[in-house]
Amino acid sequence: MREAKVSRKTKETTITLSLNLDGAGRSKVTVDDQFLRHMLETFARYASMDLTMDASGDNPHHLVEDVAIALGAAFRQALGDVPVDRIASAMVPMDDALVTVALDIVDRPYCDADCPDTLYAHFLRSFAMSSGITLHVIIDRGFDDHHIVEATFKALGSALRKAIVPRENVLSTKDAVRFRSG
Repeated sequence: MREAKVSRKTKETTITLSLNLDGAGRSKVTVDDQFLRHMLETFARYASMDLTMDASGDNPHHLVEDVAIALGAAFRQALGDVPVDRIASAMVPMDDALVTVALDIVDRPYCDADCPDTLYAHFLRSFAMSSGITLHVIIDRGFDDHHIVEATFKALGSALRKAIVPRENVLSTKDAVRFRSG
């Protein structure tokens, strides 16, 4: 089973979560920020991952940042060393918004994310750095910030669902790409 449980406690936040990469898109998220809850549930559904989370924090910035870090750490831990398809993309329309996400599950964390909401741009960067993925988010169209951010979380979930499909052998000319500890 590709599962992980992570706890993160700082002076600003307390987070516990469990993540099952081979789930059915079920989620039970308890978090102070209801838009963040909605985005996490959307992510889990489109990624077909099961996510249980309880998170609280002293302000929205710390909460969003630490949730992204904890989710990225859980993703990285749950993925393990099984070879996966690794590279995937998804383009998602939502009303006025059209967003493309492209990613590579490789230990070269990078994030270039178009996002009209600086808090959620920070979420995407924190998730990419913590999970060790390369992540690109491109806003193709859109004027409603809510729709753009939600389409981004749908596209991120969809792309990760495709990228984590197990395969027989490592997809790399460099052989196995291993995550570093620490």
